[in-house]
Amino acid sequence: MASTIARGDSDRDEVGPSPPGATPPRVSEWEEAPLVGVRVWGPQRGSRPLQQRAGRNERGRIEGVGSPPATRCSCASGREIRRGRVQPTAACTPSRPLELSTTSSMEPSTVVDGLREKLVQDGYAVVEGFLSAAECEALRVRAAQLVVSAQVPPECRVEFTTEEEEQVHAQGNADYFMTSGDKIRFFFEKGVFSRDGDFLVSKELAINKIGHALHALDPVFRDVTFSTKVKEVARKAGLQEPVVVQSMYIFKQPGIGGEVTPHQDASFLHTEPLGRVLGFWVALEDADLDNGCLWFLPGSHREGVSRRLVRRPDGEFPRTGFEGSEPPYPDEGFVAVPVKQGGLVLIHGEVVHRSSANRSPRSRHAYTFHLMEARGSQWSTRNWLQPTSALPFPHLY
Repeated sequence: MASTIARGDSDRDEVGPSPPGATPPRVSEWEEAPLVGVRVWGPQRGSRPLQQRAGRNERGRIEGVGSPPATRCSCASGREIRRGRVQPTAACTPSRPLELSTTSSMEPSTVVDGLREKLVQDGYAVVEGFLSAAECEALRVRAAQLVVSAQVPPECRVEFTTEEEEQVHAQGNADYFMTSGDKIRFFFEKGVFSRDGDFLVSKELAINKIGHALHALDPVFRDVTFSTKVKEVARKAGLQEPVVVQSMYIFKQPGIGGEVTPHQDASFLHTEPLGRVLGFWVALEDADLDNGCLWFLPGSHREGVSRRLVRRPDGEFPRTGFEGSEPPYPDEGFVAVPVKQGGLVLIHGEVVHRSSANRSPRSRHAYTFHLMEARGSQWSTRNWLQPTSALPFPHLY
């Protein structure tokens, strides 16, 4: 297929020019973090602690503190947050990668040997202490600013769900969802709108997630996504030419944060051949049994993909539909994976995982993004998410 991937010729190349009137980010420094332990583990809970120094980090300033960039939906007047360069390519073939130019200079963490082996064995792995408390707080603050500034007209208010029929109806019919791959957009919990589309609770508590281009369009999230420590983990996992295909900020609100039913990421992010998608899921707050931590079915990534969400031809409704079906999974097969703030969970694209509803008084914020190994891979043209001329899939390194 003809995928669109950003590539560059020199160190100064970027995904694209800054929006008109934008100012270069100002560099600020964070204090050096203390030594923290790092381990990789699976269902056996085996650990192998090492020492990591999360060194100085420089990040771009948050533009317009108190008045973040306006994020508009496509059916509303006003400029959307967009950034990118028109540079389509023929296919996901090897070439000189583009390294996104950011102000981040995070020193690499020390990642234990065996990371790739753990992913092959179980389909997931954990790196504890991946982000510092300060880094987690910076992402949380930025997400809160984006929500406050969000202008989402009633006709564009989409509730997020993983229930199959509701997903096809709520997301597949919505251009707001289908065209969110190169934008920053907002999706909400079930039951937070009146019939007229008005909020029944505050917007800050109604929000389910922000997606799907934080990694490219927001300087704070971009710095973390393209940081040295992320690149190091990707290399340890065996990725040669990874590209970032999407990113999300997930809120998992206290008391109302919805259940995410068992699923495989490759059902929504399909590649040919399979096995080319890797998810990075970072806990920005402690994730435990009470507030909806992740659960995995170890080894399930070796059994193929049971269903796919695919685009329907233009003019057909709903805009997406499922092929195949999710088989029943026994509850006793799942393993809970609680992680402390700053912990990273790596998720193989085909491993079955889920999370329970959050009935606790605590939120469970997380930042997650997905990489695809571009070397020798093809991104399915039937995926709901497609690269665009405005935002090709940028190379991680």
